[in-house]
Amino acid sequence: MSQASQHGKWTLSSSDDDNDDPLPSASNNNSPLLFGSPPPDQHTSSESNHNSPKIGSNFHQPKHDPDPPPSIEVKPEPKSDTVTAATPLSIGSEARHAAQASQLKPVKYESNQSSPFLAGKRKKDDDSISGWALSDSDDDDKDKGQSSGQKDPQPKRSNPKLKKAKVEERPPSPHGRTYYIDEPDDFFETSVPPVNDTYRFYLNKVTGLEKRYNTGALHIKEILSPLFGTLKESVQFNYCFDIAWMLQQYPPEFRDKPVLIVHGDKREAKARLLQQAQPYSQVRFCQAKLDIAFGTHHTKMMLLWYEEGFRVVILTSNMIRADWYQKTQGLWMSPLYLRLPKGSPETAGESPTLFKRDLLEYLGAYRAPEIADWIQRIREHDLSETRVYLIGSTPGRYLGSDMERWGHLRLRKLLRDHTRPIPNEEKWPVIGQFSSIGSMGLDKTKWLAGEFQRTLTTLGKSSLRPDPPMHLIYPSVDDVRTSLEGYPAGGSLPYSIQTAQKQIWLHSYFHRWQAETTGRSHAMPHIKTYMRASPDFTQLAWFLVTSANLSKAAWGALEKNNTQVMVRSYELGVLYVPSAFSMSTFPVQMDVFPATTPSTAFPVPFDLPPKCYSSKVGAAHERLRAEKPVEGNHAQNEQYGWWHCHAGGSCQDEPAGRVPHEGGGCFPCNAQC
Repeated sequence: MSQASQHGKWTLSSSDDDNDDPLPSASNNNSPLLFGSPPPDQHTSSESNHNSPKIGSNFHQPKHDPDPPPSIEVKPEPKSDTVTAATPLSIGSEARHAAQASQLKPVKYESNQSSPFLAGKRKKDDDSISGWALSDSDDDDKDKGQSSGQKDPQPKRSNPKLKKAKVEERPPSPHGRTYYIDEPDDFFETSVPPVNDTYRFYLNKVTGLEKRYNTGALHIKEILSPLFGTLKESVQFNYCFDIAWMLQQYPPEFRDKPVLIVHGDKREAKARLLQQAQPYSQVRFCQAKLDIAFGTHHTKMMLLWYEEGFRVVILTSNMIRADWYQKTQGLWMSPLYLRLPKGSPETAGESPTLFKRDLLEYLGAYRAPEIADWIQRIREHDLSETRVYLIGSTPGRYLGSDMERWGHLRLRKLLRDHTRPIPNEEKWPVIGQFSSIGSMGLDKTKWLAGEFQRTLTTLGKSSLRPDPPMHLIYPSVDDVRTSLEGYPAGGSLPYSIQTAQKQIWLHSYFHRWQAETTGRSHAMPHIKTYMRASPDFTQLAWFLVTSANLSKAAWGALEKNNTQVMVRSYELGVLYVPSAFSMSTFPVQMDVFPATTPSTAFPVPFDLPPKCYSSKVGAAHERLRAEKPVEGNHAQNEQYGWWHCHAGGSCQDEPAGRVPHEGGGCFPCNAQC
């Protein structure tokens, strides 16, 4: 169920069918990264229910730095048609920026509050999208010096040399002051970046890493740049949008090209999204149908139509700056698909993986006339070079052969048809890595260790039903505390306390986020990946990158004695199987960056083997009351008191301080829980 407020849009975690189950008696002291969320009876569809808490007054001014401040170039005053900081615009589930977006009394962000580590220059966004109010300090003094018995002074001609400079007023970002600083000049590629033609799987660039860890990674500005084609039109499928920011990522020469936004917002959230686009005549909308409760439009995909051809990008990032800033994200970028000769048969341009057919089927499931032209364009292009399989989810209840069209049963079918049994496969662990966790029942057999594990352990048409180890990678509180973003990174890792208390059994599966191989141990993951690894973790039987988190809403759940499957959400990902690359297994790449040449080894985004939570990590929420974030990794952490609320459940006693966000968990707050 989508909710909306001044803090953004949020959705309850996955399936709600277990909400009435009794709580187990075990203590929750061994919880991983948890976020308190209000009980279901506290959630209503009224936006006003979430508007009452005002947390802005509890924020402190950033400390003055003793060193001379660097010069900072501030933005010009926004035009009248923009939304100012006085009327904050809620952008989808931008509650991961909640502290930023909800500041009703923004702090003046002056140059004398900068710190030595703020390298770079102030962002120079277009006036029409800056959205920040500027104050004129002269206005504060216009009534001074006047008393009841004095005549009005003669007006004086203003001296531009003496007039105080306008300063930018911005709410403190939960991602720190560097959030408002441009990436360095050498952050983006000026020529065609190194392209991994083997797998076409890329990680996003991360601000703050050594350059070598971004060599071969991609940023949205590069994806949309002329380096990959002369853009004519595009479609952006996503969950969360900042339209002004998104359009700024297009190069100036493509910025006025038509853009279709496919979203799942309803009612107030939809109205806010449309409001964002008012200044931009090139933006059109397509609302995805969500007829099943708790479903979301979570698919993240770009369709890019060039003068030279057509391209598909399937990714894990929302269309907001925070997702392209200091998080680990991933994407698959297709080759450039050329136009077929006129008169080609309908079956022309198909790939061995039937990617064209499956993409058309997925787009057809929207039943939206706004997408019809794009369906026709895809038919007219040659997708035969594609070597991955498409795995999508679309909302509905499916029977018979339709059960294998979507969700985890679609993955099961592909693994059965396109992989082969492996000797000693019971020793090949299954690995799942995700950024959100839904309700899976009071015991593991309800879904995870039942139907979902059967899917993940399928290899060929073998009748064996092995029970291999299952490693689930989800950051601990300490991983978040020491991250580049600090505790605000937890806003993108929702796992509600109410859900966690009902499935304490799940915590024994958890492993920490460590990614030294990609330099991203401190860039918290919003990427979602699943794979089957060899016992020594040097080979992969298959690999999947997707938008689907660990939830029944995303993957689907069997119903009515396994005769039908119910899927709540839209999701999309791509599956790599060795047979499509004429290989028996994928070797795991040891050193992913710098990625300057193609490799047949697969670039797994994190370290293998995964590292289990320790007993100390499990009780991290107790230690966090005494441990603040690492000095320097996040300028604003101290202001929030989030080390009180991240895990363990204390936030559930302070409903006024919670901020809802993507996934339905609790975005930790500055309430003293």
